[in-house]
Amino acid sequence: MSRRETLQGGVALAAGAALLPAGFAQPAKAAAPRLKLRVLETTDIHVNVVPYDYFRDGPEDTVGLAKTASLVKAAQAETKNSLLFDNGDFLQGSALGDYIAYKKGLKAGETHPMIAAMNTLPYVCGTLGNHEFNYGLEFLDHALGKIEFPIVCCNVERVGGGNLVDAWRLFEQSFEDEAGERHVLQIGVIGFVPPQIMQWDKAHLEGKVTALDIVAAAEKHMPDLLDAAPDLVIALCHSGIAGGEPHGMDENAALHLSRIAGIDVILTGHQHLVFPGGKAFDGIPGVDNVRGALNGKPACQPGFWGSNLGIIDLELERNGDRWRVADFHVDPKPIFERTPDRKVVPKASADAAILAAVQADHDATLSYMREPVGASASPINSFFALVMDDASVQIVADAQIAYAKPLMAQTEWKDLPILSAAAPFKVGGRAGPAYFTDIPAGPLALKNVADIYLYPNTVQIVKVTGAQVREWLERSAGIFNRIDPAKREEQPLIDPGFPSFNFDIIDGVTYGIDLTQPSRYDLDGKVKAPDAHRIVDLAFDGRPIDDAASLLVVTNNYRASGGGNFPGTKSTVVLEAPDLNRDVVVRYIIEKKTVEPKADGNWAFAPLPPDVNVTFLTAPVAAARRPEGLKAEPAGDGGGGFAKWRLMG
Repeated sequence: MSRRETLQGGVALAAGAALLPAGFAQPAKAAAPRLKLRVLETTDIHVNVVPYDYFRDGPEDTVGLAKTASLVKAAQAETKNSLLFDNGDFLQGSALGDYIAYKKGLKAGETHPMIAAMNTLPYVCGTLGNHEFNYGLEFLDHALGKIEFPIVCCNVERVGGGNLVDAWRLFEQSFEDEAGERHVLQIGVIGFVPPQIMQWDKAHLEGKVTALDIVAAAEKHMPDLLDAAPDLVIALCHSGIAGGEPHGMDENAALHLSRIAGIDVILTGHQHLVFPGGKAFDGIPGVDNVRGALNGKPACQPGFWGSNLGIIDLELERNGDRWRVADFHVDPKPIFERTPDRKVVPKASADAAILAAVQADHDATLSYMREPVGASASPINSFFALVMDDASVQIVADAQIAYAKPLMAQTEWKDLPILSAAAPFKVGGRAGPAYFTDIPAGPLALKNVADIYLYPNTVQIVKVTGAQVREWLERSAGIFNRIDPAKREEQPLIDPGFPSFNFDIIDGVTYGIDLTQPSRYDLDGKVKAPDAHRIVDLAFDGRPIDDAASLLVVTNNYRASGGGNFPGTKSTVVLEAPDLNRDVVVRYIIEKKTVEPKADGNWAFAPLPPDVNVTFLTAPVAAARRPEGLKAEPAGDGGGGFAKWRLMG
């Protein structure tokens, strides 16, 4: 029954009641109709379709939309009414995605394997994530050309006018209530993406689109959506949950969005966390981390790479001519669990239809990733990349300098020193204790290089001053918690909210990091402690660096475009190369045939008192890969499958 039919029926009943004879018993008032609606969410799949680790070259039970799909089908079978949504970041993030983008290509009219997989599921709608823009707008247009459900996003507009995709959509859906009667509801869906896409993918987007603040875009488009008289509004917010007041253009704005009138349900993502329940959300005003609510509105965030299915069970009640959320229950479901002895226990099987949809491209990706490029005379791993200079970062830094020198030799900047910035990508953290680079000595294939350098960044070179190098490193050192030298209780070293890809090591200078100082910058790259200085003894060519000196730093397009808000990175871009940083490493290995990457030890922690207990987490197998010069010792079980280590002296 439609809202119009419900309203007309109510008027007719009232008129009839007025004609009843005096003294005739009035009929009992009927209970308000109620129906249960299950809202399902996938997010941040990142082209992890098959439960397979392309870098390790083996099955992986902790990832894969194929496994999440089994949970989708089970969840739908348990209820009369359900709606499935995707919350973005589906086109980039795995070897399969890079194979399509850089090797096979995607022409207009062709179906991307991620889209083929998603088309096997009954998605109602989806939104764009920031990584949808990594390969450019033409690639995105080709991919979306074959998708079989609508995509909405209200805060990306084309230069010259109009939204890139629909800002919102209204869906007419028929549901069955608890009494067995059917009702037609109008479901409004509106989408959002972090406005930082204009920094992160500047080369692809500048002059073509603009991005609006998430809350401002909601305030712009929600009146039109509400004028369409939806019974329920669901926000697909590819943005995370963060406290504090909005500052405008916030990256993680889901909590702020929840204050917008008319939005009933918020599906979040981007942070690669699980909500409710993730420790990162404890204690944030307005966030109910037990029930799963943002300012009282049901919300969910189901991890990443298909690790969880978001489930929000709504109980809707009709009052007069409108429906409202009377109650809700939020319960993300995982595709795996870990036993106390760290073993992975699968909780879902792989869906056959999805596997079949991508099989040919999966097989081609395996062949592509197994192509040999050279050899390494020594192991390359990242188990201790956050506590000491590391070979997995060193090989990237070395390759970038080797690439840049001949290019710069023919320019006006030929006499400037060349530094190289590189960061460790796979260091455990939220991705778990298996998420480390671990390459034995011997043959190297493309999969190994991709394991070292995950992202499809391109090389850029910026001109900075010595003072800006110092601030760049201060920003990078924000990954570490402040250590109280007078405290004897255990103190965790790493801030879990700081992404490791923002922990840049700058090769070509030497420096120390004083952990007793507070971080000069907050997680967003804003100065929070102007008198704090963690970087000590910063030197170039054996002498204290000249703050006024000009230097070149080889980095990537993400950093040079402002990604991470690093001071000085947007000062002067002197080279925007077409080559991927990963391909630069591949060429470096091919030219040398055999590499032997050894960390040059250009950075270290400043000494701490010997009885200060500073701990960090790594993989259990790290003990067997302990590098020379490591000033740390095992300290027991770290929980969650990790091993705990303690810094020494």
